[in-house]
Amino acid sequence: MQPLRGILFKILSVMTFMGMASLIKASSVDVPPGQAVFFRSFFALPILFGWLALRGELRDGWKTKNPLAHVWRGLAGTMGMGFGFTGLGLLPLPEVTAIGYAAPLLVVIFAAMFLGEEVRAFRLSAVALGLVGVLIILSPRLSVGAEAGSRETLGAVVVLMGAMMAALAHVFVRKMVATEATAAIVFWFTITSSMLALLTLPWGWAVPSPSVVLMLIMAGLLGGIGQILMTSSYRYADASLVAPFDYTSMLLALVIGYFIFDEVPTGTMLLGAGIVILAGVLIIWRERQLGIARAQQRKAMGHLGGK
Repeated sequence: MQPLRGILFKILSVMTFMGMASLIKASSVDVPPGQAVFFRSFFALPILFGWLALRGELRDGWKTKNPLAHVWRGLAGTMGMGFGFTGLGLLPLPEVTAIGYAAPLLVVIFAAMFLGEEVRAFRLSAVALGLVGVLIILSPRLSVGAEAGSRETLGAVVVLMGAMMAALAHVFVRKMVATEATAAIVFWFTITSSMLALLTLPWGWAVPSPSVVLMLIMAGLLGGIGQILMTSSYRYADASLVAPFDYTSMLLALVIGYFIFDEVPTGTMLLGAGIVILAGVLIIWRERQLGIARAQQRKAMGHLGGK
């Protein structure tokens, strides 16, 4: 393990994904979300092929033992991406980022529902706290006084739906890692999402300007690079160590939103985001404590077995 390298890769991945989201947001006026999903997925493929080649997995890294699992994961992940990209065109970047933090909280619930994972009172309490924070973020958009059918209300709904689908995709991945290689999971998701995005063609794709096309291609390249950096971060450090650095995306979202998109965050959004981040950190801390306890227990059992 090389924890400092793992942390560096994680922070770089967060920066890369935030750059991708900014490009998608900047192009959202000119192209529909389905078209943006296609560019994001298709132009990540050259990066992924290069990564597989460097790892010596170009011949076998994409092979799968459970093709149907990739289809379900692809459906959930692509829907999550599409909802998220839709939200980027409707809401400020920091707000989309903050609502997206609901995904790790929902993973805890979905893992208990679909994988039978045991969830004790501490994590349930942290999830409940985080969901309160999400409700605080959403409250100005979904309140009785909010204009019905407004862009912001629609944006809040689709971003939350995106977080739910992203959480579901994560649960699928948790189950898939028992039989599937990481390279195969990443590769087939990129292929699946590219193909699914093409199904949105009948709803009208735009013919963007060269500058917008360049932004979309860059978004795809950055998405592929970010995926590799994130995967590499977990190779060099424990997930419980690098996961909290996901929340550096809020600082980046605030800076980019203010200086690039002229977005000023509200106090309500910052309060809710702070509560969600606190809940996420508590869950990560608890997972780390449980991991240490399990490791110590295995070590003790090993000593007993050696006597």
